[in-house]
Amino acid sequence: MKAGIFGFLFAMWVLILIGGGIMVTVLGPISVSGFGDLDWLISSGIKAIIAVILVILWILILSKLKNWIFKKEINS
Repeated sequence: MKAGIFGFLFAMWVLILIGGGIMVTVLGPISVSGFGDLDWLISSGIKAIIAVILVILWILILSKLKNWIFKKEINS
């Protein structure tokens, strides 16, 4: 039982680190030009939408992993 929980926690931290790296390296430099004073608002909106999608994706991955671990523990 402990190995499954520790595996889940390890996967959670790996996803957090990967997500943070993606946010800094990929989303940070995104900029939009050509809309005048709205450049910062549009680029911030794009960054926020991508960040929310990544958070939802991470939650879905962790949920599937959790369900798989606990089903495996229940069956054994």
